[in-house]
Amino acid sequence: MKRPILRIFCLTPSMSLLVWSFVALHGFSQSNSKRPIRLGVIGLDTSHVVAFTKVFNDPSNPEHLPGVRVVAAFKGGSPDIDSSRNRIEGFTQELRDKWHVEIVGDIPSLCGKVDGILLESVDGRPHLEQVKPVLAAKKPVFIDKPLAASYKDALEIARLAKEAGVPWFSSSSLRFWEETQRLKKASEAGGIVGCFVYGPSPTEPHHPDLMWYGIHVVEMLYTLMGPGCESVTRVNTEGTDVVVGKWKDGRLGVMRGARQGKEDYGITLFGQKAVLRSESREEGYRPLLAEIVKFFQTGAAPVTPSETLEMFAFMEAADMSKTRGGVAVPLSAVTK
Repeated sequence: MKRPILRIFCLTPSMSLLVWSFVALHGFSQSNSKRPIRLGVIGLDTSHVVAFTKVFNDPSNPEHLPGVRVVAAFKGGSPDIDSSRNRIEGFTQELRDKWHVEIVGDIPSLCGKVDGILLESVDGRPHLEQVKPVLAAKKPVFIDKPLAASYKDALEIARLAKEAGVPWFSSSSLRFWEETQRLKKASEAGGIVGCFVYGPSPTEPHHPDLMWYGIHVVEMLYTLMGPGCESVTRVNTEGTDVVVGKWKDGRLGVMRGARQGKEDYGITLFGQKAVLRSESREEGYRPLLAEIVKFFQTGAAPVTPSETLEMFAFMEAADMSKTRGGVAVPLSAVTK
């Protein structure tokens, strides 16, 4: 009688991603259809953790999104950033006492209690180290803005996730703002030949200028223009930044980041057939959160790693242009 042959298969990262997606689609939706996907939060130093938990955990909330639930969290925090140090205890207390979220002492323990991770630390600098145990535990992860505090760290996060075969994405809520999506899909424009986007852009000394808050405006720009920027020129004053990106096909995309005057977001889209403008509408988190739910249910990211990395190269090149007196800086100066 012949002995049975044992075959061992090694999964490549891309195969691992397919397997995870199959498990997400079939495991969650069929065998565990009555149980929401359990989410853990890393970093309780941003108002996002409370806002997101309200939408996910409260069925009475008019904006409630079923299918996921925040069940555990790790505090984190950055002592050298005021907006982290001064708010973390209040947000931790609300999640623990009002929403009954379990607070755990370390990230590996958190990963053992959940199906997916929301990496919410307001400081982009620790994201690389914080995501490493998440990737080791094979947990899909949404990384809130900013993904990192440098192109180098962003590239390493993407590399490690690909190597581990773990799905992830990072995005600003402005990418999915109703007006951003409306203008992106506007057939009456007849094709986008350029755009002008604007919004607030306060800075923080531990992050490259645009990565702290201007990233919201950059995200709008890339949602409309798509990837393919080849160079960046930046004009900077105390209260304003104007950054012009030149795309490989000759199109120009312009962002204006403000630190003085009224704070608001807006878009002017230049099309082949029409010039369109955004309307004044309240910007909320629900469209982004709907994409996050879909991501954890399917394992399919709504934003590609390559586009996210190009945005970080764009922002870093803009800083280089500032230090060089406003000359054009190719993105290749960052990515080489």
